[in-house]
Amino acid sequence: MFKKDISPGAKSKVKSSVQRAIRTKITETYPLLAPHIDEIIPKKSQLDSLKLPDRVTLYALDNTPLFFQHMDDPITPHLRIVHQFPHAFPRVRIDRGAIRFVLSGATLMAPGLTSAGGRLPSGRPTAIAAEGEAGAAEKGDTGEEPDSKYDGRDLEEGEVVVVEAEGKEEACMVGQLRVGTKEIKEKKKGVVIDSGHYLGDGLWRMELD
Repeated sequence: MFKKDISPGAKSKVKSSVQRAIRTKITETYPLLAPHIDEIIPKKSQLDSLKLPDRVTLYALDNTPLFFQHMDDPITPHLRIVHQFPHAFPRVRIDRGAIRFVLSGATLMAPGLTSAGGRLPSGRPTAIAAEGEAGAAEKGDTGEEPDSKYDGRDLEEGEVVVVEAEGKEEACMVGQLRVGTKEIKEKKKGVVIDSGHYLGDGLWRMELD
């Protein structure tokens, strides 16, 4: 979606009623962001919207990109928000071999998630909220993240998911699942995300100043 450099369209100020609706939609979609919503989009702030290619709308505050939305798809966090609040989003992990493909804009395929270095939700219920930001302190002596951080319900087709990478601290991609994680585990093949926002892409490089 953002492989090429992006020239944003003109900014327009978001109406206060629309801004309230956006805040509500964000907290409904990502409940673990609710405690931080006043930090991300303060109530008395002025949110801007910018039109991007391929019918994408970007929401920014003080020239800082926050979220984007393609038509009627779910509102999706910019990777800067993901890096700021890494435990507030559903997540999966790709193996080391898939990293260079993801960072070149290639379609994310199931084998990168089902291999030994990949991780998918276990399907076991878990108190993700209780984990919270304490998850960052749960690394073992090897420095690897524990498998328990990927506990939780299977994700459905259409949900937005953060893609982490084996051996890396920060997420490298965020995008919408084209197939549910239960099916990914069963079939171990096929397209998982075909149009995500990844580190180094046009959206990441775009300047709003």
